Amino acid sequence: NRIQELDEQVKADFAEVLNQYKRRADLVPQLIKVVQAAADFEKDTLAEITKARSSVGGLQATPELINNKEAFEKFQTLQNNLGGALQRLMVVSERYPELKATEGFRDLQVQLEGTENRIAVARRRFIKSVQGYNTYIRKFPAVIWAKIFDYEVKPSFTMDNADSIQKMDSDISKPPEMDFKK
Repeated sequence: NRIQELDEQVKADFAEVLNQYKRRADLVPQLIKVVQAAADFEKDTLAEITKARSSVGGLQATPELINNKEAFEKFQTLQNNLGGALQRLMVVSERYPELKATEGFRDLQVQLEGTENRIAVARRRFIKSVQGYNTYIRKFPAVIWAKIFDYEVKPSFTMDNADSIQKMDSDISKPPEMDFKK
């Protein structure tokens, strides 16, 4: 059954998104420890990150989440909040050269950047599989089978992230830039 194959692919792709988000969330406590130890850092920024991570951790995220539009939207909002808080931390850290000089912070920064890239790739795959699934179950005769077996349209990530996904697509085609002056 093609509908079932597409449904399973969507779940598998979403599971990969969940894995990458979990990896990012697991890095946050280490990052907070390094930041607290290295600098008299802005407490509001750390509190925001701690709260965002706690909110993400409180949500039961499974591949079945994609079958509940409201829960999926809440999941997306919480992940966006954590991502935004981490971005603000990186911006604020520019004002603390002693923090940027620590090896632990640099290592975590590299890990976070790599994880953000993996999240973007996993999200892009998920979006494509959801598009394929949603398109297929709306076509005749699949629409009949989808109704009979209760397959519904799956939610996907919203367009507020489309710019970063499109940028990533264009970045793939050009070689990475290296700056050896740092």
